[in-house]
Amino acid sequence: MGIQERRERERERRRQQIMVAAKRVFTDKGFGKATMEDIAAEAELSPGTLYLYFKNKDELYASLSLRILQYLMIRLEHVNAEPFTDAKQRLDSLKGAMLDVYEFDPLILLNMFHMQSSESLKNLSSDLLQQIETLSRNSMKVIASIFEDGIRKKQFVDCRPTAVADILWSLFSGIVLWETSKKMINGNTDVLKETFDIAFDIFFRGILRQ
Repeated sequence: MGIQERRERERERRRQQIMVAAKRVFTDKGFGKATMEDIAAEAELSPGTLYLYFKNKDELYASLSLRILQYLMIRLEHVNAEPFTDAKQRLDSLKGAMLDVYEFDPLILLNMFHMQSSESLKNLSSDLLQQIETLSRNSMKVIASIFEDGIRKKQFVDCRPTAVADILWSLFSGIVLWETSKKMINGNTDVLKETFDIAFDIFFRGILRQ
């Protein structure tokens, strides 16, 4: 192994060390209260070292969000590749994939939704922002292609696939944001999965060709 390769491996190891520490701090304190100093202490590094890898807290948090988007893409591609002949089975598999994404890391997913609708995106490097935009765009393309295939096979009602994909994603993100907010404010029992099942059932009945 050459010197350059060792340096790159060490840099990636340190980067992962920081991200693991950041995840713990964000989980304990929340994004708003967490500081780069908190994360540095958790990682047992100096604050200055963190800024060699991430230019600010927003960029560090967004880097954690990439894992969610990458996992989403993997699950969606799996759904799209399965040789379904039954429309209901395909929709159930799609719902399962989206629930898996939520359960993969609820906190990071929730804050990713907040981040994507806030000014925080302006604080990201162009490279990181490009990665987020590319993964998000490609995921929506895969969802749209699933519906496009079903429309072509006369399994779904004839409508614009990209619009259906947008509606489904809005339904998913809206439920996550709303149900989590209710639980935080009122201390309500977690009914997110139940609400998710009801919403998807209504959505599926609307998209399936009778």
